[in-house]
Amino acid sequence: MKLKRIIPLIITISFLFYISCSENDLLKPTPLSFFSPDNLYTNKAGFESLLVTMRKNLVTEFTGQEQQILPETQASDEGAMEGELDLTIKMVPTNSNLFTTSFINIYKYIKDANVLISRIDNIKWENKNDRNYLLAEAYWHRSYWYYRLVNSWGDVPWVGKEVTDVKLDYHTYSRWAILKKIQSDMEYAVQWLPETAVAGAPTKGAGNHLLAKICLANCEFDKAIAASTSVIEGPYTLMKTRFGSVANNPGYNIMWDLHRVENKNISANKETILAIVDRYPDPAAAKSTGTWAMRHYNCSWFHSYAKDSQGKHGTLDQGAQYQILGRGNPDSQMTNYYAYDVWAYKGNTWKDTPDLRRADTNWVDKNEIVYNNPASVDYGKPIQIKYLADPIDSSWIYFAMPIYKTYVPELNPTARPYGGNGDWYVFRLAETYLIRAEAYYWKGQLDLAANDINVVRQRANALPITSGEVTLDFIFDERARELFIEEPRHNELVRASFILAKLNRDGYSLETFHLNNWCQKRIIKVNNFFAHVPPLVQEGSTATWAPYNTLWPIPDNVITANTGAVINQNIGYVGDNNRVAPLENIE
Repeated sequence: MKLKRIIPLIITISFLFYISCSENDLLKPTPLSFFSPDNLYTNKAGFESLLVTMRKNLVTEFTGQEQQILPETQASDEGAMEGELDLTIKMVPTNSNLFTTSFINIYKYIKDANVLISRIDNIKWENKNDRNYLLAEAYWHRSYWYYRLVNSWGDVPWVGKEVTDVKLDYHTYSRWAILKKIQSDMEYAVQWLPETAVAGAPTKGAGNHLLAKICLANCEFDKAIAASTSVIEGPYTLMKTRFGSVANNPGYNIMWDLHRVENKNISANKETILAIVDRYPDPAAAKSTGTWAMRHYNCSWFHSYAKDSQGKHGTLDQGAQYQILGRGNPDSQMTNYYAYDVWAYKGNTWKDTPDLRRADTNWVDKNEIVYNNPASVDYGKPIQIKYLADPIDSSWIYFAMPIYKTYVPELNPTARPYGGNGDWYVFRLAETYLIRAEAYYWKGQLDLAANDINVVRQRANALPITSGEVTLDFIFDERARELFIEEPRHNELVRASFILAKLNRDGYSLETFHLNNWCQKRIIKVNNFFAHVPPLVQEGSTATWAPYNTLWPIPDNVITANTGAVINQNIGYVGDNNRVAPLENIE
């Protein structure tokens, strides 16, 4: 049984986990005597300290209880918010939730980049290359976060320089104006980003990867192809042979190796373009509270609702199964689409697909989650839905889990197994191929799109597709199979929806985006929580997703505090009656 194979990892992982921390020196805090902008940012070292802050900001994207990547899965075809499925009630601008707090946090991260960008020429640079490299990385971080903003909230305020005084007159800028600006910034940045860097720092490859995503969002398909090709033809390659911490264990496969946190930044991994650094042995200031991957994405199999055949609590939050599956909440419930439907192809189902990404060794399926309470009459037997306190609770108590993605051992012996510290992919080469495939799709070059998709599929031992099978839906199915809880899923669905609307394809338009968009239609179609007829009711919540919910609400307190100008609320939310035309040009 795969759970038994994982048990030795809990014992040995602390010895295998990051043998060398030398790559993480830049993340260690440096004491400063007089900490103020005027006396800190006076030389290269001072500006480099800002880069350290920006890299730590990036860590929050994938770690902690309130990581920015979580709502991207919750509001997608891959997941749903546990017990809070009525988005017309939950997703409102006055609520304090990840949809509003992420917006505020991202602007804090942009502020740090703007400090460097605004102050870079306040000193005389003996070496202009140093200046240009520092500016390039700051542009990378600011562009990364603006890409996230415009593809989850749409039109947003543009803040392009350090704010040193109280400012109450921010304006909303067009999403397209911001995309144009960050594309220009990244075209500069890729000239100066280094070919190699310490772990956690963007390189030229990470620059071109981000540039490709921005060009794709901006409907600059030829430029997206050029930027992604620069990455594909660079020093990266898809990993196809076993490597890393458990490479000699025949019970696993290449996909398991690829997603071990201790393997993501090692030199043997040629697929990593950029991964955050988050390691338990590091000082407290240089690490997060953990990935929370098992908490956010695994089911609550241990809950008291998991009754046995005698109506008693058949599971316990202790023992080997608890350490491996973790204390799942789950904050993002797994959809049938990702667990089952997306793996069906040419007669194969999730049960017999040759695709290694759904291989039995990489998943814990329902029949492999057992009653682990020795006092239970059903001890050691698979949990049964029919014995749950309420069968509808199976949507969060009991579902299949891709543990090759979610299993992150907790090295802190006193901590609950939520998912411990671990490096995490920001960009890897598999996505670059899928970015280029999508750019080819938009250009109608379906044979080239199929070729790139098949590069990713063949590494996973999945059957190849033909050019006639290339559709936008298939591309996003492939992204789901490959990039679950790596990509900001909702962000990318919205990006594609805007492209369709911009091109006036398939009945979509920018003018009617809040009434009719591809993202909402796809989610209603494939996400079983929203596709139920009648709608699924769970804990008093009706599953609803209106078209306007595709773009998230601008926090109400941000709008009301801006008394000197108007920040637009997205159409459909309370306060949208005060909208004005967004600005279309950034100086």
